[in-house]
Amino acid sequence: MEFFTAILSITYQFGDAFAFLVISCAGLAVIFGMMGVINLAHGEFIMCGAYVTAATARAGLALPVAILCGALAAAAIGMVLERTVMRHLYHRPMDSIIATWGISLIATQGVLILLGPTMQGVGTPLGSMALGDRSYSLYRLVLFAAAVGLLGGLYLLFYHTRFGVIARATIQRPAMARALGVDTRRVYGLTFGLGAGLAGLAGGLYAPTMTMVPTMGATFIVESFVTVVVGGADIFLGAAPAAAILAIIKASLTAWYGQLFGQIGLLVAVIVVIRIMPGGLSAVVKRWQR
Repeated sequence: MEFFTAILSITYQFGDAFAFLVISCAGLAVIFGMMGVINLAHGEFIMCGAYVTAATARAGLALPVAILCGALAAAAIGMVLERTVMRHLYHRPMDSIIATWGISLIATQGVLILLGPTMQGVGTPLGSMALGDRSYSLYRLVLFAAAVGLLGGLYLLFYHTRFGVIARATIQRPAMARALGVDTRRVYGLTFGLGAGLAGLAGGLYAPTMTMVPTMGATFIVESFVTVVVGGADIFLGAAPAAAILAIIKASLTAWYGQLFGQIGLLVAVIVVIRIMPGGLSAVVKRWQR
């Protein structure tokens, strides 16, 4: 029985870590992988989604609807920022890094001034189940299902819809897409808005599990970048397998040695991958496919 409980605990921690990595990195993978923009304001889009989710849930909306409101709010802000700021910085990576870093500082300090250092959150739904002397949150299982559903939804969007075909063509061959009559500016705006909306969705999904503070995006940003760097530019060939591998590393080290060693394991993994596979897992998979 004790062995079974230990295996279940590690499996549960793997699912929890996998969900966190996938959900938190999806928006970053879309913006960086498809557009080549290193978005240092990713954590602030997550914070926006969490704050809007908490506010609308306290106003009386059902939690799923509140999460959707958080994602839509972040997507709308992302599209506005793309039109006013980011559109002028494509193919200028250093400038885009500085701009998104500045946006992150403005957002964090703006929320701190307007809403204060903390905000009342929402409770974690669904309760928990006990097995032996351990308790497991059922909402974490929902997050794992949401991560799998998110990957499936993005795959269908980018590979089985007209928007997905046009978006991939615009990112890969913008001049050819323009010659064929595609409004590439509109596609860039929608793609950036999608990435921001996915970040807001991450914030909304994790809002019931976290304390609402202006700097909460920092909780996500490191592991998001680690997953994208290990996975490479392709969210399906790279980010998803990278999330699974990193989740195994984190869950195993956390179960045996504690949370600190789990975080150290992630950082060591990204150092090794950068040294051996600078293009990430997706670059290796694409070379094998050729």
